[in-house]
Amino acid sequence: MSRGSSAGFDRHITIFSPEGRLYQVEYAFKAISQENITTVALKSGDCAVVATQKKVTEKNIVPETVTHLFRVNKEIGCAMTGRMGECFNKGIASKEPLFKWKFSRLADARSQVQKARYEAANFRYKYGYDMPVDVLCRRIADINQVYTQNAEMRPLGCSMVLIAYDDEIGASVYKTDPAGYYSGYRACSVGAKALEANSYLEKKYKNNLSEEKAIQLAITCLSSVLAIDFKPNGIEIGVVSKTQPQFRILDEREIEEHLTKIAEKD
Repeated sequence: MSRGSSAGFDRHITIFSPEGRLYQVEYAFKAISQENITTVALKSGDCAVVATQKKVTEKNIVPETVTHLFRVNKEIGCAMTGRMGECFNKGIASKEPLFKWKFSRLADARSQVQKARYEAANFRYKYGYDMPVDVLCRRIADINQVYTQNAEMRPLGCSMVLIAYDDEIGASVYKTDPAGYYSGYRACSVGAKALEANSYLEKKYKNNLSEEKAIQLAITCLSSVLAIDFKPNGIEIGVVSKTQPQFRILDEREIEEHLTKIAEKD
């Protein structure tokens, strides 16, 4: 690695460089992009949709066990983007201990999901109602920010996108990152092609789409920026809406129907 003005400052999470940068946090963002997974999410009308790529890296892996979508509670779902795949292969190829890769990168996303589930369950136990999605995202962001302050910790190499339907604010999309920043969005993306996806969504987004059109916009966005034609087993889609506020993941049959309708339009 090149040692210019960053010499020594990228070895510790708690030390700023003379330019005011925390290199370890920047490396965490780079780790998210290096997985070559792109996720898009949007809210429109009375629904919120999140769509992400699904990559099965080996023939012997059971596809049903590979996912980037997780349910936090009944009404909140999330998409995790970051270093979740190929870590076992890289660990073996580099002759490094397998557990090192498993616990340092592969488990980042699942660890953060587990924290989110704990926070949501603890909130319901204390207050008697489900944790609002904006409160949950802020809590996860606060935890991420603490990881940038302590020398014995490291930032997680993943980003969380949350969707939910809230009785007070309606359909919601929130995103948090390894630096501890979070915000609500009408539409957002994260991953390898985030800039291209954001540009696409800025041009095509409308705030009055039906659930079907919102799903198709998310698919079309990913297909356009990645320049690929998806198969039903190559994409994952999660949805919440006013009529069905519980987070649900579309099965391959439902995805196939949307892909067919998109193809017919083209």
